[in-house]
Amino acid sequence: MAEVRFLNVVKRFSTKSGDVLAVDQVNLEVADGEFLVLLGPSGCGKTTTLRMVAGLETATSGDIFIGSRRVNDLAPGERDIAFVFQFYALYPHLSVRDNIAFPLRAQRISREEVDKRVQDVAQRLKIEHILKRRPNRLPSGEQQRVALGRAMVRQPQVFLMDEPLTNLDASLRADMRVELKHLQHELGTTMLYVTHDQTEAMSMSHRIAVMNLGVLQQVGTPLEIYNHPQTLFVALFIGSPPMNMMTCTLSEGRHLQAKVGNLRLTLSSTHRLLSQEREQNVAFGVRSEDVHIQSADRASDVMGTVLVREPLGDETIYQVDVGGESALLVKALPREVFQPGERVGLTIDPERIHLFEAATGKSLLAAAEKAG
Repeated sequence: MAEVRFLNVVKRFSTKSGDVLAVDQVNLEVADGEFLVLLGPSGCGKTTTLRMVAGLETATSGDIFIGSRRVNDLAPGERDIAFVFQFYALYPHLSVRDNIAFPLRAQRISREEVDKRVQDVAQRLKIEHILKRRPNRLPSGEQQRVALGRAMVRQPQVFLMDEPLTNLDASLRADMRVELKHLQHELGTTMLYVTHDQTEAMSMSHRIAVMNLGVLQQVGTPLEIYNHPQTLFVALFIGSPPMNMMTCTLSEGRHLQAKVGNLRLTLSSTHRLLSQEREQNVAFGVRSEDVHIQSADRASDVMGTVLVREPLGDETIYQVDVGGESALLVKALPREVFQPGERVGLTIDPERIHLFEAATGKSLLAAAEKAG
């Protein structure tokens, strides 16, 4: 096991139209034994970052360490890592046993040790019954376990995984999330895992590193990322449904207030760190579960009209027109039933409001706390 460190890592690709900056000054430490997920949309630089750790791409500048070793100039085979790809890359002409054993035989490890490791991995992954079969005759879930087994049998310092669950159906993907999390905990091996799927990131990781356009946006535990997004991008990318986001004006009289369309809110004590000498336009965000819907005859922060009702079984999502630039999404219990066209009242938890600088997308509260 080993920690992984990125120090000012940059990656540029040369194209006919000029250089493309894929990874921009990434600084990141992954602790020994940590399960860290690199999360972001397609093209954000997460897979390129992973491939630089593996030695499949070369950093343009900066340093990458695995343990105490700087690995920039080491070949992939010298880095003591194991890589699991989105496409399993199994040898169709070899049995499952031989696929798992292949990297050990390439290292000329004794037959007895190879057999011992293969059997141990097969037991952990519950695939002893398919060791004699060919991988092309297996369902995708079992093929994925074989690919995991081939990585595990090497007993590497670091596991690298690039969207390994993407090709599985929804039910199997959910099962494999649980299995992978348990497996990483059991092995205690450092794991870097790339995905665009926030459910995978939130449910499996110790920490998440969110990337966009090659830039590391925020690193934190799943709850830190969800509850305290430091940028507008993170706020909108994490959460389903996405965070409600509208333009608002901050003004300071006796109390700091936010004006959003027909809604005027007095901000909580949490936001007193914000010093406003004049009115300022900012992005106002609130998650759907922090907006409470009720009948129109009850005291509310703002009145609105239900546009759409989406019953999902354990919860219902409402779109409510409050006269702003966009409808508010509200998450409610299924027993609270309001019909499209019905007038309703909405209250917003002032402690759960997020404010972002319009120009930079940075959290005003995070910036104020850092400065103060």
